[in-house]
Amino acid sequence: MFLLSNLLLALANLVNLVLEAYFWIIIAGAVLSWVSPDPSNPLVRFLRRVTEPVLRPIRRRLPTGMGLDFSPMVVLLAIYFLKWFLVGSLRDLALSLR
Repeated sequence: MFLLSNLLLALANLVNLVLEAYFWIIIAGAVLSWVSPDPSNPLVRFLRRVTEPVLRPIRRRLPTGMGLDFSPMVVLLAIYFLKWFLVGSLRDLALSLR
């Protein structure tokens, strides 16, 4: 059972790492949206290509008011929820199997 426990712990750590990386990518994309970056810059293109598929559907569902885009905040809250719920549950399950 310790193999399954270690596998679940590794999976929890991997999910946590991916969520943490995406968290910072969303932050970087939001900060870049405050300035007018060069759209041909490779970093700007990468950030838009990675964040837009997640932000676009949320943007369509949120009410538009005052010209503010709250979709990054919704995604950040979802990332925190997944970290608390999914990663925490995987870790608890892994520790209970030991």
